[in-house]
Amino acid sequence: MNKPYPFNKTEDAWRKLLSQEEYRVLREQGTEYPHSGAYNSHYEKGTYNCRGCNQPLYASDSKFDSGCGWPSYDQSIEGAIEYRKDSSHGMVRVEIVCSNCGGHQGHVFDDGPTASGKRYCVNSASISFEAKKED
Repeated sequence: MNKPYPFNKTEDAWRKLLSQEEYRVLREQGTEYPHSGAYNSHYEKGTYNCRGCNQPLYASDSKFDSGCGWPSYDQSIEGAIEYRKDSSHGMVRVEIVCSNCGGHQGHVFDDGPTASGKRYCVNSASISFEAKKED
């Protein structure tokens, strides 16, 4: 992550801000075990934000149960995600990162069941949830 992002910190500052698992996922492109994340089966109304910088990334109405073991969305909030080619682990995928801090979110696939055809497969450790305020 050599690109300068609007929300930028030293690696030492990131380590102080994030838990060990959050750091491993967001800063080292780690992946949590399937079905282990707090938001995999979470369906409240609100917004899922980047755990690193709190930028809104996914609206709750874009979330669906993909059965893959990670929180899945059929789209991101416009401009919130950047896409990178990922050739790690002997396969070619599209990595998704927060456009504000560069934090690794997961990967996006072209096998989603909705009209978008997308499945944003996200690590719970890379996001937080902000509940929708009652009107």
